[in-house]
Amino acid sequence: MVQLGARALSLILRASPRLPASRAAPPLVSLRRLLAAASYATAPTASAPRPFAAEDYLVSSYGLDRAQAAKVAQKISHLRSRCKPDAVLAFLTGALGVPAADVPALVAMDPSFLCADVERTLAPRIAELRGLGLTTEEIARLITLAPNSFRNRFLGRNLEFWLHEVGSFDKIVQVLRMCSGLLSIDLDKVAKPNIAFLKQCGVHVSEIVGINLYSTRLLIMNPELLRDAVERVEALGIKRGTRMFRRALCLVAFQSKESVARKIQVLREIGFSQDDVSLIVRKAPLVLGLTEQKVQRNVEFLIKDVGLEVPYIARRPVLIMYSVERRLLPRLCLLKLLREKGLMNAEWDYYVIASMGEKVFVQKFVLPYMDHVPGLADVYPSKWSGKTTDGVDWPQD
Repeated sequence: MVQLGARALSLILRASPRLPASRAAPPLVSLRRLLAAASYATAPTASAPRPFAAEDYLVSSYGLDRAQAAKVAQKISHLRSRCKPDAVLAFLTGALGVPAADVPALVAMDPSFLCADVERTLAPRIAELRGLGLTTEEIARLITLAPNSFRNRFLGRNLEFWLHEVGSFDKIVQVLRMCSGLLSIDLDKVAKPNIAFLKQCGVHVSEIVGINLYSTRLLIMNPELLRDAVERVEALGIKRGTRMFRRALCLVAFQSKESVARKIQVLREIGFSQDDVSLIVRKAPLVLGLTEQKVQRNVEFLIKDVGLEVPYIARRPVLIMYSVERRLLPRLCLLKLLREKGLMNAEWDYYVIASMGEKVFVQKFVLPYMDHVPGLADVYPSKWSGKTTDGVDWPQD
């Protein structure tokens, strides 16, 4: 007790304000203040509240699996209670009617969404979208595809712009499935300059939606990188405004110069001349999107197994893009079998046969010979799918 009093006195003396006499507080008041300060200083420090068990909470309340919950929990480790996540969950499943099955994917995509303020952030965004005429169901679809956009104060303005450019809400949904950042991008610095430049190249927004997984990212990429990609496509000999220009741009824009150069080098090493390579790239630029191994294997199959000449392949480069296992080899084997049994005497151009739709091919080369080769109708699809081929002795290569 004596030690505590000495400590308190020491604290009082250290805490005594050095004020001029004219400004000094009355002695009694000053003493009370100092004693209160000393009492606070000597009181045992209360332990900080423990953070809630985020990982367990995410599993039990949001339906995440353990692996997902562990990753998300790291992103929200600063939260000290479940208040905000509880409010967000109630807002999603209650006010918007988001299906419980969609919630885990939403949270895994954007863990910070759990920290959003419902009243100050989410509710105003929802009100803006309703002002644009969207239904609650449509808003729920948007929020599961692009949750990060709902923390952007320009969401309403951005959505209105893209609805005009793309043409419909369903197309917006289609784009967001491939490019969730569309509604968050800066319109004036990125989107509008890109759209204007693409139009100069003869490419309109509606024409690039759905070309491939990455095509819509042209709209939100750095404008300088987009211009560089256009220059690289033109350097391949593909002119602006053509259908192949759009396809080539959607491919080249997301590959490095080195990657494209390696694909071209592989074609040269296989035996194509520079003119052949230029022809291949102009007619089928998507060949540059294949792996080097696939290009080499497919061309070797066409030359060694089918017996095609290099110039023939260069004029019909789509052959390089077909699957050997699922298309080229099964059809080649079937035709060999029919010829060996004397059932097929007419000579067919290989490109015509390879490019035929599956239904047409079966009607021409499978169904007419069912009586001559028992089980052929059942066996060919099995060969096509890579399964065993019981009942037919396929020719050995």
